[in-house]
Parts: sequence; C-alpha cells; structure tokens
Amino acid sequence: MSNQAGKIPFVDIQTQYQNLKSEMDAAIQRVMTRGDFVLGDDLTQFEREFAAYCGVSHCMGVADGGNAIQVALRALNIGPGDEVLVPTHTFIASPLGVWQAGATPVLVDVDPRYYTIDPVAAARAVTPKTKAILPVHLYGQPADMDPLLDLAKKHGLVVVEDAAQAHGAEYKGRRCGSLGDAASFSFYPGKNLGAYGDGGGITTARADVAENIRIFRNYGQHPKNVHPTKGINSRLDTMQAAVLRVKLAHLDGWNAKRREAAARYHALLKGAPIGLPEAAPWSTAVWHLYVIQVSDRAAVQKALDDVGAAHGIHYPTPIHLQPAFADLGKGPGSFPVSEALAHRILSLPIFPEITEEQQVRVANAVRKAVGA
Repeated sequence: MSNQAGKIPFVDIQTQYQNLKSEMDAAIQRVMTRGDFVLGDDLTQFEREFAAYCGVSHCMGVADGGNAIQVALRALNIGPGDEVLVPTHTFIASPLGVWQAGATPVLVDVDPRYYTIDPVAAARAVTPKTKAILPVHLYGQPADMDPLLDLAKKHGLVVVEDAAQAHGAEYKGRRCGSLGDAASFSFYPGKNLGAYGDGGGITTARADVAENIRIFRNYGQHPKNVHPTKGINSRLDTMQAAVLRVKLAHLDGWNAKRREAAARYHALLKGAPIGLPEAAPWSTAVWHLYVIQVSDRAAVQKALDDVGAAHGIHYPTPIHLQPAFADLGKGPGSFPVSEALAHRILSLPIFPEITEEQQVRVANAVRKAVGA
C-alpha cells in the first residue's frame, strides 16, 4: 500500500524500493548475469560485510530466521534432552527454533518496562537440564545481556541471541549479534534489514561454531559429496544476499530515521493516558516496532482504521497460551507480565520513510480514541 493512496502503511517497502531502484536493479542483474544462485559470490560478500557490521568474524546466510535459531543451537551441540530458556512474549519462531533443534523451550516472563526477558526470572528457571539461553532483542531493543551472560557463565550455558528485530541495535556500545556465542537474524522483508523474500543469518565470533554451521546448512556436506553429519538444506539465496548488500549500506541511516520517528511519536503522544515505549539505559534501540499500551485497544484500532492507518499486535497470545505449546503445561496465570501485555499492546506504523504528517494523523487518532 503506497503513501500516495492516502493510506498509512505499517511499513513501506515500495517507497524504499523506488528510492533504491537503480542500485537494486543493478545488483539483481549482476546475479542474473553470473547465474550463481546458490552459495554464490554475493552471498560470500554479504556474509563478510554483515559479520564486520556486527563486529564478529563470521556470518552464515541461512533460509530464514527460524532456521537460524535451529542451526545455531545445533552447531553449539544443543539438542534432545536439553532445555533452553526463552521469553514467552515473543514471536513463535523463537521457541519453534528450539523445538526444531530437538531441545525443550523453557518459558520465562519478561520485564514489564522493556518487554525483554527478565534476568531474575531466567535465573529462577535454570534446572540441571538447562543448556542455553535464547534472549530475544524485542521490537529493536536489546535484552539486558550482562546479567544473562553472568548467569550463563555461572551454569556453563551457551547464549544464542535472537536478533531478528535488532539489526544495528547496540547494547552498551556493542552491536547485537556480537554478544553471545552466536546470534540469529531474520531478513524477512519487513525487518530493518529485509530481503525480498525469506532469509536469515547467523553471526558468531567462534570459528568452531561457524564451521559447524557451514557444514550443517548444506546437507551436512564437507567436502563435496562427503557428509560427516546429518544436515539440512538452509542456504540464503545469492539473489537475496545481493538485495541485502544494497540495503546494508543504508541501514544505519534508516535506523537513525526510525529513532527520529520514535522521538516524534513520544512528543505527539506525551500526556495521553497510554503507555509509551522506552529505550532501556543500556541500549541504542533501532525501533523495529513502536508499541504502545492502551486500556481499550479495540477503540484505538477503530480510530486508526478510520484514518486509514495500519496497525498490528506483537503479540496477541503469549507462547505458553498457544495451542502448539500446550504440552509445556503452562496455563493462564503462569506468566502475568506477558499476559497483561498481550491485552494492552498495539503497534503503530513506523518505518524510515514515514512522514511527520503521517505520524500526526496516527497520533491524533490515538489521542482521540483515548480521550486525550
């Protein structure tokens, strides 16, 4: 949906493409001319560039963000019989990646102020079977990593960051993707760094983990036609890597514009009876989502619909209340912070190209709905 139609989209990939058209068309044509569509040159180059961007030595492109979690855990020897701590307020890909690795997700409540995994609750959830922590850098905000890394060191756990919403975000001056043993990224089109289809990546500073990932993502093959392990097919297409290379050069500028947009929302919504999101003191957030809390969500949604403004809920059902994870045995009341958030949160449109006029329309609709 284009800005020109008078509607306010949730993200505006079309305008982004028009702004990049000459660069993007040339990158796609380059791959078409070479014909190296799988494990090609642009993938090799993107992996090198994104690793450097995150401040680590290795990046491996994989099929999508969920695969990235599974492959990273398997490369760290996490599997059947192991437990992995995961926040219950997240997208379902986080626990699914744990399950796909053969391990058991152990759900943990989140911090009520910043919405990321609560380190105190995580410490309480550790058992003799716990082998890993999967902190999610949610909405573009890094989780509080220092206490989680201390917890991991104390119990001999590995840490895999779920950085699917945190491309370019920083924790105390260090980029997300460089803080744990490995990190998983999604390059879904709507992400801060998005491909033109599904895509994912894994970053790590550990050469042993990187080698395991390169073998596992390619049918467990090394060298060609020799399969030392049972792997899967999970490779980022060269065409998508070429798209991501073009976009990576613009990512910091786009993130800066997202921070400007978040600050504008703060100013426009200040004083209204709603909960505004906060950037944690340890973080340089990249505002993948701008999530407010309201008491009458349906009324606010209708007001936004009336002015043609898209909106979303991230996420309406905590993981422990999803039918797919009923086997974990955690019913209503198990994680009160996440359950309370699920009834109140609402995501407003935010993207680098959003205009002040669009944000004023959104904010005025919100304020009217809540009587401010």
